[in-house]
Amino acid sequence: MAGMKTSKDYEFSANAEIWNNLKSAIAASSGFKRWLLERDTQFQKLRLEEQVQGYLRETLETLAY
Repeated sequence: MAGMKTSKDYEFSANAEIWNNLKSAIAASSGFKRWLLERDTQFQKLRLEEQVQGYLRETLETLAY
């Protein structure tokens, strides 16, 4: 039974694929690149995942303000 995939496994796999594609698209955008250049070198050393999360957080905070 350990080899059987459930619908939750497929859902997680699909969500992970969507997130990876979205993360790549964001990282390739000019807005993200400009935003990253404005950050200090310590931030630029973070994993792409953490950089994109920071970018999205700041962007959403700005839009909500």
